[in-house]
Amino acid sequence: MAKVIRMFQTLRNHWKKTTVGIGLLTWGGNWLYGKHCDNLLRRAACQEAQVFGDEIILPNEQIKKATVFLNPAACKGKARSLFEKNAAPILHLSGLDVTVVKTDYEGQAKKLLELMENTDIIIIAGGDGTVQEVITGLLRRADEAAFSKIPIGFIPLGKSSTLSHTLHPESSNQVQHITDATLSILKGETLPVDVLQIKGNKDQPVFAVTGLRWGSYRDAGAKVSKYWYFGPLKIKAAHFFNTLKGWPQKHPAFLTYLGPTPRPPEEPEQKTGRPPLYIRLYKRLAQYWAVKEIPKEVTPEAWQETQLSAIEFSITTQNRCLDLKRTEDFMNICIEPDTISKGEYIKRGSQKMQDPHLCPEGSQCLQASRCILQLPEDTGGSLAIDNEEYEAMPVEVKLLPRKLQFFCDSRKKEQMLQGAS
Repeated sequence: MAKVIRMFQTLRNHWKKTTVGIGLLTWGGNWLYGKHCDNLLRRAACQEAQVFGDEIILPNEQIKKATVFLNPAACKGKARSLFEKNAAPILHLSGLDVTVVKTDYEGQAKKLLELMENTDIIIIAGGDGTVQEVITGLLRRADEAAFSKIPIGFIPLGKSSTLSHTLHPESSNQVQHITDATLSILKGETLPVDVLQIKGNKDQPVFAVTGLRWGSYRDAGAKVSKYWYFGPLKIKAAHFFNTLKGWPQKHPAFLTYLGPTPRPPEEPEQKTGRPPLYIRLYKRLAQYWAVKEIPKEVTPEAWQETQLSAIEFSITTQNRCLDLKRTEDFMNICIEPDTISKGEYIKRGSQKMQDPHLCPEGSQCLQASRCILQLPEDTGGSLAIDNEEYEAMPVEVKLLPRKLQFFCDSRKKEQMLQGAS
């Protein structure tokens, strides 16, 4: 008993060291417990993947090939480690023939997609920039009509992974988020995703799944990291110093656009065998003796025009809030007024960092299936296409509805179907 009393007296006499020691022990215990929980999640995911790997393959069936495009530079260089610890074991245990392609520099994925051979599954491991590069390379191919039917999996490893919020449930645990996304590829549930085709006056078109931004909020958001020394106030500081360059900040442009288009019914693909010879002969003869119909006059497209002056202009797809039973296909155009005060601009800038494609009250909202944005010749700044920076120039944006199929979590798809009904 005397030893216990002396121990408590020593701890009381050295209370500063005791406080620091208890704090370190608590932090270390929480860290070790977190690592243990992560290992349990990995083990459970691997056991679930092993079930797919144990399935019997018939003699006339082939092992599915999966091509992974990994961006090691994503998540500040941690993407490779995250993929090898959390996703790679699941893919290999599932019985897939996995080929991992690591990109070494920006834009390499576009070139690699042009040389890619046939594969059954395309997997993107990275962030928004990697997604944008892969789908751009995929849809630039001469045989894109066939390759665009290949289902795509997305493993979110980047700092910003906007599409992941649509495909997978939210999770504060990064390990669980990655393992859930990888398992959804094995389960095979897919969602149709809209794509924007963005064509400038220089290079080949660029494709995006989220949207395009041009304006003051985008410019200020790109400079936030330069004001790191302001700590938690760096976002407000970036927008404050941006107002000193001139106010009000106007972005004039001329917009021409087409309204929404009716959505055709989704028809499942039906693989039928070759019809008998007599049926083919009958169809040929029927086509030969058929009365040629007089071609109908094509109704000209109803283009609409508007002159705009905005503090920010954005075009977004409906992929963030997919409505699987909608009857029209369109993209959302948001024109934010340039008449707001500096205080409101700084306040709204913080909201834009959390949700870059937020369309605040008082903005002009349009729905279009195609648009042409004309900018003045002396326009500076940059465009943000899926959070990737491009030189500001006149662009033509065309909506490609339901162009790609992405693997998703079945729970997410059920929520969308319930919300639409």
